[in-house]
Amino acid sequence: MRIGLFATCLGDTLFPDAVRSTAVLLTRLGHEVVFPPEQTCCGQMHINTGYQREPVPLVRNFAEQFGDATIDAVVMPSGSCAGSVRHQHAIVADRYGDAALRAGVAAVAAKTYELSELLVDVLGVIGVGAYFPHRVTYHPTCHSLRMLRVGDRPLRLLRAVESIDLVELPGADSCCGFGGTFALKNAETSTAMLHDKLAGIATTGAEVCTAGDSSCLMHIGGGLSRIRSGTRTLHLARILAATRATPDVLTEAASV
Repeated sequence: MRIGLFATCLGDTLFPDAVRSTAVLLTRLGHEVVFPPEQTCCGQMHINTGYQREPVPLVRNFAEQFGDATIDAVVMPSGSCAGSVRHQHAIVADRYGDAALRAGVAAVAAKTYELSELLVDVLGVIGVGAYFPHRVTYHPTCHSLRMLRVGDRPLRLLRAVESIDLVELPGADSCCGFGGTFALKNAETSTAMLHDKLAGIATTGAEVCTAGDSSCLMHIGGGLSRIRSGTRTLHLARILAATRATPDVLTEAASV
């Protein structure tokens, strides 16, 4: 399968390892990964903040970059960006676009997936050959849980990882408090929600908290580091890309 990889803004600027791991994983599974070089932000942050006309150029560019008929599927290591492409782009195109944009958006949305969806539903794999000998807990992010409804797909993938010690996160389906600009506009509420999430993580004794969105992991990771919990955050893609031959840096450090 020829798969178009969307990096996302956070992946491009702050968490390139999540994007790189997605490419490594899919290539290892025998697929061709292509990276349209003119891709830009998908426009999610504009839309979420109430600016629906402004991201029209971004939505149009996304449809053009990934609308290539030779690209069988589009994947991104982000439930929130996948949710924006699948649901919000149509809203923008319907309100402020033209017929060509509406058609392009619909075509790309139909083949766009968050990583766990692509692996389980499209590629039909659960065991991806991953090896990660650490205690891990999983946080289901709001967009993946409520907008995309990925359900237990990430957990099914994690359970199939060799040597992993996967522990359930109490209150897993509660928001971590990030929500993009919500964390800035409602800092006190966001911090209180984060406190509850950190308390749940603490009860697991996990070395790693993983999720499918770098944005939530950034928020949770910041809280964990400030309280010096000893738990680190790691994107799901990095765990799934790790093998015995090419372990993640966390495993490499532990073996030194």
